[in-house]
Amino acid sequence: MLGQNTLNDTTWDVLISGTGLPQSLLALALSRSGKKVLHIDKNDYYGGSEAAFSLQEAEHWVNKVGCEPNFGPFESASVWRSPSTEKKENGKLSFSRAYTLSLSPQLIYTRSKLLPSLVSSKVYRQLEFQAMGNWWVYRDEAQVETGSQEHAIRGLQCVPSSREDVFADDTLTMKSKRSLMKFLRYLGQSDESGSSSTEEGDFDTPFSTFLRSKFQVHSDLYYPLLCLCLSPHSISQTTAGYALPKIKRHLQSIGVFGPGFSSVVTKWGGASEIAQVACRACAVGGGVYALNRGIRSVGPPAQGSPDGDSSLRRVCLSDGETVCTRYIVGTPWDIPADTQKAELPTLTKVSRSVMIVSSPLEALFPPIAENDPVAAGTLVIFPGQQAAGEDAIDEPPLYLLLHSSDTGECPFGQCIIYASVLQPSSKGHPRIDSAVQQLLKSTDPVAEVLWKMQFTQLGHLGTDILPKDGLAGVDSQILVFPSPCLDLEFNDSMIDQVRHVWKDIMGADADENEFLVFENREAAEEENMSAS
Repeated sequence: MLGQNTLNDTTWDVLISGTGLPQSLLALALSRSGKKVLHIDKNDYYGGSEAAFSLQEAEHWVNKVGCEPNFGPFESASVWRSPSTEKKENGKLSFSRAYTLSLSPQLIYTRSKLLPSLVSSKVYRQLEFQAMGNWWVYRDEAQVETGSQEHAIRGLQCVPSSREDVFADDTLTMKSKRSLMKFLRYLGQSDESGSSSTEEGDFDTPFSTFLRSKFQVHSDLYYPLLCLCLSPHSISQTTAGYALPKIKRHLQSIGVFGPGFSSVVTKWGGASEIAQVACRACAVGGGVYALNRGIRSVGPPAQGSPDGDSSLRRVCLSDGETVCTRYIVGTPWDIPADTQKAELPTLTKVSRSVMIVSSPLEALFPPIAENDPVAAGTLVIFPGQQAAGEDAIDEPPLYLLLHSSDTGECPFGQCIIYASVLQPSSKGHPRIDSAVQQLLKSTDPVAEVLWKMQFTQLGHLGTDILPKDGLAGVDSQILVFPSPCLDLEFNDSMIDQVRHVWKDIMGADADENEFLVFENREAAEEENMSAS
């Protein structure tokens, strides 16, 4: 980290603005390239739209969202504290830094491109990943058949995600089990052949229609299967073409790192922790970091650069200092609007909430497999109401991602709920509040929400088609990462975007086989010493 007033008239190969995950992964990719990298952030914290906060930091962030225009891809942020937190000895909020609350608590599938990249770049040793446990669908208690406690917890239906789960679930009828097995066999056969035997036209049909017509799947199983593909849309608005690859990904990810789970979460704050580890690696490789500094303006290529190189861009920073650089990289919120190719496209909005709960809700975190530790995360889906009328659109599902204290995000005896729904704040946040109250009533009636942060996040969905030149600025020296992906799971397209920008910067020196592939630093240093 640099002190104040030390950057003026310096020259760099790459200026990265913002420490969000894509910029930080790019910094990691450039960390051993020999490039001079200056990595700045207008904020006083790392992580950008993937940041993680203590209670005090979160409340400060809410104020900034409300007061600063173009602060980031967020709006309508607010914080609420329960009055009971000051009155009760038990169930009180702990001190501010006892919490690490993530703006990006995405789960990561074990077959994601991200994990091999973290391993090959050697930063995985500084990270800890924890297994996601059972996935649940909320039903009215009358809708959940009586069965074992493992599969029915007062209105919650455990989602079977493997053949073993289907056979073990005594809440399913034999007819439902047969239809599910038929569907799972179909997915397995399409994997073996490398393609699907289903006609292409079927993929445009609603997923519910596909399940009913092809496999006679009962409607009670639509939302458990929708949960496995993490669709932000209702079952009637989700196509078979969207759902099938996502469900196959879920099934193929089970057992990669251990029995019974398909995805993991990052301990100590989700994607923010990955971003900080990546930045640390770049700093070790010679990158220079400066927080509380953004970009005020970017000038055209000029002869006035310190070393006379006319290809350099003169950049004025927010503190008045000036630097020169060959490349400028950031998101639409980290670089000036006049450096971007066009105005931002219409962005999708998702209502989100982060809640601290006074109970660990242990019933939702059973051991993943026999003799295994309990899971650190679990997922609950609340189906939306079906709309009346031929042209009406069903409500989208609402997702609650729960993290236990094992994630390091809250004290022992509490848990964190990350809620999201593809609706505007006026509809989404009341639905979230209602869903959380229903969940607490089902699992621990004396539990309560101690603290809550609500906001709307702007971005794109994984299904959105981004422009082919979406990473280009007004010229080849300015590269712009797209708005955040709003999916519940990490979207592998981010790795592809980082690779694209890395190749543009490296030019003729780019070798695809060397992207985020590094030797251990100790081995590399010994080799250099031997050569000398």
